[in-house]
Amino acid sequence: MRLLHTSDWHFGRSFHGVGMLDAQRRFVDHLLETVSSRGIDVVLIAGDVYDRALPGVDAVTLFSETLSRIREAGAAVILSSGNHDSASRLGFGSEILARGGVHLRTRLDQLAVPVELELGAATLAVYGIPYLEPRLTAEELGSSVPSHAAVTRAALDRVRTDLEARRSQGRVHSLVMAHTFASGGLTSDSERDLSIGGVGAVPLDLFDGLDYVALGHLHGRQQLSHTVRYSGSPLPYSFSEAGHEKGGFILEFAGDGLASVEPVNWPAARRLAVLKGTLEELLASPDHAWAEEAYCQITLTDDDRPAKAMERLRQRFADTLVLSFEPASPREKAAMSYSRRIAEARNDLELCCGFLDHVRSREASDAERALLRDTLSGAAAAEVSA
Repeated sequence: MRLLHTSDWHFGRSFHGVGMLDAQRRFVDHLLETVSSRGIDVVLIAGDVYDRALPGVDAVTLFSETLSRIREAGAAVILSSGNHDSASRLGFGSEILARGGVHLRTRLDQLAVPVELELGAATLAVYGIPYLEPRLTAEELGSSVPSHAAVTRAALDRVRTDLEARRSQGRVHSLVMAHTFASGGLTSDSERDLSIGGVGAVPLDLFDGLDYVALGHLHGRQQLSHTVRYSGSPLPYSFSEAGHEKGGFILEFAGDGLASVEPVNWPAARRLAVLKGTLEELLASPDHAWAEEAYCQITLTDDDRPAKAMERLRQRFADTLVLSFEPASPREKAAMSYSRRIAEARNDLELCCGFLDHVRSREASDAERALLRDTLSGAAAAEVSA
């Protein structure tokens, strides 16, 4: 039996103000091609189907169409909710959907109710642990400590109790889906913090003894142990993911258990470019030609902030979405506190020019100084005549 481990689709998300629904539709096409060409029996989605608890109509429509296409391709779906999803909304109609091959795990009372998949003489029990907000779930799970580690441990205790009972009746292998931050995972800028200061990290040894753990939440595909993996998001959702290969994992289960785990890659519609240098270097260098068709994050290192920098950059890199400034050799005046510069200004012209330099990190040009001088002279003359 082949299963496809995915997560963090984030339907409805934008990328620095650019809508991503078209890119997400192309991802779905890649997903369906994998399902058909590789003979996938079950698609696992480990949380964050949507980007927010109240998704837009277009995002809901895309997800509905995706489920229909997966089922038409012959694969079942097992889905658990993430921290971006509304568990109650996502889990609506779960009993009815299960009859159509779409199995939702969004409630605590479903923790020990696996989806059973036949492996010949054995069974694969797939458990779905939705995102567990400690403050809201600790009491119901019987945990006296409202922490991510404590509630995850309590949830896994329920899973293991059920698993032991099933194994007493026959040969059963285990797969657990969970949406959490496991210790050792590498984060990206596009994930929402589950807690402050890293206290939300769940110890990796909580998953010991399980045949495979399909994690969601972190957007970089990664292996934490032989049996614990993050599939990562299918698309990059921050420039920190510029170097990521996006996709999922194909799992092969047989009667003896987990036989193989293989990564599968899906190309993004647009590449991401993270560029740094002076404005003239970036505009002239042939090394950056590939970035002309990419979404760009650019850091300019000019000592003086160039005029109309974004406008000039977009003449070459049309999709520059993020622009920042990091002078290679900060000027002495820029390092000086603004209050000190005000105190040391010898006249009104220096005061005005100093303010202009402070707010835009570039000294006034000769033309600007002349305009300010004329304006100040005019104001002084008007005050005298009054």
